[in-house]
Amino acid sequence: MISPTGGLRVYVATRPTDFRKGIDGLALLVQETMGLDPFSGAAFVFRAKRADRIKVLVWDQTGIVLVHKRLEGAKFVWPKARDGVMKMSPAQFSALFEGLDWRLVRPERVRRPELAG
Repeated sequence: MISPTGGLRVYVATRPTDFRKGIDGLALLVQETMGLDPFSGAAFVFRAKRADRIKVLVWDQTGIVLVHKRLEGAKFVWPKARDGVMKMSPAQFSALFEGLDWRLVRPERVRRPELAG
């Protein structure tokens, strides 16, 4: 399973994807359309034309994992469809994957200790 830890990088394809594509087809989309490396360990999120389906592609250091999820009686909340890729925080990805409105989740800010003095 995909563990949305603080170090996970998540990239979302903002346009719907042909959901007949499997691991190889989606890895090729990551390279050619997103300009990213599918073997980087990042999670790459794709949506179907129907907003009730999601595919997530991630390299787990031993192989490529493809997760396909379909919501029953609901739809995923998606950014406006446009060309390109959107970066998402692990917390936002976790909310999206659960079928929640990820826009309500604020990415964590890195806290820097105050300098004494």
